[in-house]
Amino acid sequence: MVDQIETTQTVDAEMDFMTLLEESFAFETPVRGDIVTGTVLAIDNMGLLVDLGMKRDGVVTRNDLEHAGEDFDINIGDEIPVMIVRTEDSDGNMIVSIAKAKQNEDWLKAEELMTSEDIWEGEVADANRGGLILPFGNLRGFIPASHVVSLPRGLNEDDRRSHLDEMIGKKLTVKVIEVNRRRRRLVLSQREAQREMRDALKDELLDELKEGDIRRGKVSGLRDFGAFVDLGGADGLIHISELAWHRVKHPREILNVGDEIDVYVLRLDQEGRRIGLSLKRLQPNPWSQVDDLYHVGQLVEGTISRVTQFGAFVSLDPGIEALLHASQLAEATPAEPNDMLREGMTIMARIISIESHRQRLGLSIRDVDDALPFDETETEADETVAELAANTETEAAEIEAGQSEPDTVESEAVEPSVAEEEPIAE
Repeated sequence: MVDQIETTQTVDAEMDFMTLLEESFAFETPVRGDIVTGTVLAIDNMGLLVDLGMKRDGVVTRNDLEHAGEDFDINIGDEIPVMIVRTEDSDGNMIVSIAKAKQNEDWLKAEELMTSEDIWEGEVADANRGGLILPFGNLRGFIPASHVVSLPRGLNEDDRRSHLDEMIGKKLTVKVIEVNRRRRRLVLSQREAQREMRDALKDELLDELKEGDIRRGKVSGLRDFGAFVDLGGADGLIHISELAWHRVKHPREILNVGDEIDVYVLRLDQEGRRIGLSLKRLQPNPWSQVDDLYHVGQLVEGTISRVTQFGAFVSLDPGIEALLHASQLAEATPAEPNDMLREGMTIMARIISIESHRQRLGLSIRDVDDALPFDETETEADETVAELAANTETEAAEIEAGQSEPDTVESEAVEPSVAEEEPIAE
């Protein structure tokens, strides 16, 4: 009986030993950088003691608590995530960090934001010559100066730094454009966030707008080809041909940046995400008045607005352009209309055709007397030349008759070709 009891105790002891041995092999030795969850055992002036469920408890230093932030409230019994910083210090303690564990959460959040391309708002904490510092949880996000929307271009270094310093304390909406844990780089962009917001607003506008709508907007930019109008976060384009019923050389003739205007929604391109606008569609069409104002055979005064190889366009009231074809300039069609006409010249012409439904009106100056004005300056010059020539002939006759002595100073020579030259038309 005694032998049986001793044998049983020996077997139980061996089984307990094997169980402990298996558990020790099953337990993975923690390494630096691991994130584990522990229970707060004690809080004192030195820091925290955290039960990690391992052979040794983790120690959180007071300095680490300060880095974790004042808003981090901890009580005994709380479960908190910590990062293992050192598996064993000189005193045999395992050093863990709450701040670094929180940073890890921030890195994960930053990576999620970059993947989802969502925007985020934060407050500028500092500035340097390269850009702005924006705290991102326990991380320091950096906005390069080139990604700051309100920073004017072409500033010298002092003015640029001053402008960036003025932005400290301001809230900015940004987008995460780079996350690099190894190099501890978190790069943000205000410019990309603004583009993202404007794209979202444009999508909303495209869904909301309808062709034929009239909207209020502000002129945001002028280009050679037209004007951009901000309709409330998204821009539409007024092509230069849609600014007025008459010809416009440049949008600045009609609009200025900052002008608030009503515009007509001309077309919507959902696929290309474009909004076409018109200004002239909100104005009376001058061609609707042509039949009441003009008739074939009528003499009209107009201004040359364009000269082309085939003729010229003439501006007439109330803001229409008529065509003066090269064949209607003279009996013999000139090879180059530019020889007779130039932009800005005022002419008299006769109406030879009216097609108001096609917005066409034809002119002719072939049978119009004094159709082209003469340049008064050149006419006066020709008269002066003729007078000098006459005086010279009189003086020569007097000398020949012995009534006068020739001057010792040579008289001004007159080129025969100049005296004979016809006045040049403007």
